[in-house]
Amino acid sequence: MRIRDTGDLWWKSAVIYCLDVETYMDWNDDGIGDLPGLVQRIDHLAELGVTCLWLMPFYPTADRDDGYDITDYYGVDPRLGDAGDLVELVRTANDRGIRVIADLVVNHTSDRHPWFRSARRSKDSPYRDWYVWRQDAPPDTSKEVVFPDKEEGIWTYDEKAEAWYRHRFYKHQPDLNTANPEVRDAIAKTVGYWAQMGLDGFRVDAVPFFLADTAKTPGDDIDHPHEFLQQLRAFLSRRTGDSILMGEVNLPYDQQRQFFGDHSGDGEDEGKELNLQFDFVLMQQMYLALARQDAGPIISALESRPDIPSDAQWATFVRNHDELTLDKLSDDERQEVFEAFGPDPDMQLYDRGLRRRLPPMLDGDPRRVRMVYSLLFSLPGTPVLFYGEEIGMGENLAAEGRLAVRTPMQWTSGKNGGFSAAPASRLAGPVTEGAYSPAHVNVSDQRRDPESLLNFVQKLARRYRECPELGWTTRVEILEQPHAGVLAYRSTWQDASMVTVHNLGSEAVRVPLYLPDADGDWRLVDLLEDDEHAPNDSGKLEIELEGYGYRWLRVVQPGSRRLL
Repeated sequence: MRIRDTGDLWWKSAVIYCLDVETYMDWNDDGIGDLPGLVQRIDHLAELGVTCLWLMPFYPTADRDDGYDITDYYGVDPRLGDAGDLVELVRTANDRGIRVIADLVVNHTSDRHPWFRSARRSKDSPYRDWYVWRQDAPPDTSKEVVFPDKEEGIWTYDEKAEAWYRHRFYKHQPDLNTANPEVRDAIAKTVGYWAQMGLDGFRVDAVPFFLADTAKTPGDDIDHPHEFLQQLRAFLSRRTGDSILMGEVNLPYDQQRQFFGDHSGDGEDEGKELNLQFDFVLMQQMYLALARQDAGPIISALESRPDIPSDAQWATFVRNHDELTLDKLSDDERQEVFEAFGPDPDMQLYDRGLRRRLPPMLDGDPRRVRMVYSLLFSLPGTPVLFYGEEIGMGENLAAEGRLAVRTPMQWTSGKNGGFSAAPASRLAGPVTEGAYSPAHVNVSDQRRDPESLLNFVQKLARRYRECPELGWTTRVEILEQPHAGVLAYRSTWQDASMVTVHNLGSEAVRVPLYLPDADGDWRLVDLLEDDEHAPNDSGKLEIELEGYGYRWLRVVQPGSRRLL
């Protein structure tokens, strides 16, 4: 193992943490989280083991879609602070060894953005062609909308413009026309600006949508949509060599592969596009596996993952800031997950997902919750945490839609969970109540409890960082099991190897393992518990695994100098 390689391609073994500044920590007590408050909590992230902080949109906004309706790409929402506060955040995070990335939302703007205001006023506006218009009435597009409970189609007639404009999301978010070279230049300019301000990259929102228009207009200087993504990656790399683009590409694997830049399907690095992509397929199969207590769906997803370029990576996650989408499951499979984890229609969203967090879905069973996070950190890829996961926060179904999982961070058992001293009516969102309220779930209490979920996640993050084979393995070796509920696989990279075993079932089992290259001089040392096992001369051994149990077993050969 050339450990120096992990620093060059840092994203392949990072621990990424996503948060919304607005709901994280309010330092001036006006009810809205702010950048100075986040700076005061950087040490929490450093202690947790976070190496990359992902900020949800902090830009000026009309605030009709939780910041994803941007009115100025070069500013900071004054409710959250100013550009100086952002610089202080980046500098403080860097001092703690944490890189900072932010959402890049360039599929659409707010309808209050100066570009759109100008575009709708006149056909002669220089910004008219920055958006997508049509003069004739559109056909039925109800099946193309992203939010079927909010919009009836993707076209809206604008009286001022005397034309229809396209919006794949909400009608107050008109789509940018990326077939226009001026729009592409503006996007690159935005990327360059924030890179100069110290950001280490971007999480790119809705990638397939914002590429959809490129190369479709006669005279466009892009021959293929992916050329734009390649140009954007090259531009960012020139500005800051080790910055990243992490993309939201919720497509089947064979299509996702292309967004890494592999257009021939051989896994080679042909065209540099996204550094990381979220593995939506594996995430959805994981929930199906949890519902069935059967490892089969996870195995199937891991085996069907395509080979990807050597400098690319999958981003793995338990949940993100949106609804927990299950759109890649069949109707019957999705219903299985609904029945197991969200049987109440109010827990579901858009007929495709859940607006819940993990602990309530698992009825608060700490064994099962810990097993899932152990699985997350041991899956091949880069783990991404959503704020509050480290303490087991729950959702607040009284909040609308996706906001159910975007409630204020719970720091203490005091007023408003220590998020803010403002009256509850002025908070950025309602604090979770009931069994998952701050009285029962908060950072302060868990910091002092060595058996807390917080301390467990800290250990997972530390062990993950110590085991680069978990992020760098090209493909895991599935270890066959007689137990349907047991997931066992081996991750290997150069001279480092790890066997991880997870029991998705509630019953204790005896797990056989076979390592054909091992002998009696090898050891399997448990990195989460004080335990070790030795295979016989044939490379076989058995381990006891309790219900919802898990093991991280480092393969130690004679003469190994790795720390245990």
